[in-house]
Amino acid sequence: MDTASLTSEIRATLRAAVDALCTAGRLAPGNLIVLGCSTSEVAGGRIGKASVPELGPVIAQAMLDACAAHGVHAAFQCCEHLNRAVVMERSVLRERGLTQVAAVPQPKAGGSVPAAAWKLLHTPALAMAVQAEAAIDVGDTLVGMHIRPVAVPLRIDTRHIGGANLVMAYSRLPYIGGSRAVYE
Repeated sequence: MDTASLTSEIRATLRAAVDALCTAGRLAPGNLIVLGCSTSEVAGGRIGKASVPELGPVIAQAMLDACAAHGVHAAFQCCEHLNRAVVMERSVLRERGLTQVAAVPQPKAGGSVPAAAWKLLHTPALAMAVQAEAAIDVGDTLVGMHIRPVAVPLRIDTRHIGGANLVMAYSRLPYIGGSRAVYE
């Protein structure tokens, strides 16, 4: 697949993914969607083995644009070399009372997408962890650790971005109370 086609696919698929999450998960302005993404997998390689730094800015910008259209915040999960910390705007980190950690993601230590997001955000910060309202996992990055309970899987017609699997989830409130409880 040529670069222009892949770029177009990335933008369209992330836009559709964010649209679907915002609708199905009833996300409100100010909610947070975490993106975990392997550029290796998008390019058809094996996660962590064939990074494509040139895809980082394309994917990060597409995610930021898709989220901005709904008034939700984007965050970007780093790889295991940064303990899957999460890049986001410093204001979001502070609003949520998250623990900030000291590192600057790099393509080979954090990942190409978080490294690009760091450069694209106005005041980037790195949170140790987050419990977001929704998440998008591109390339089996195990982003589920950053979704608050209870995670509800969501599928759209598109199941891949390039060579990478596309998996999404949003969170719902836990049901409690048993058979006598009344839910919305």
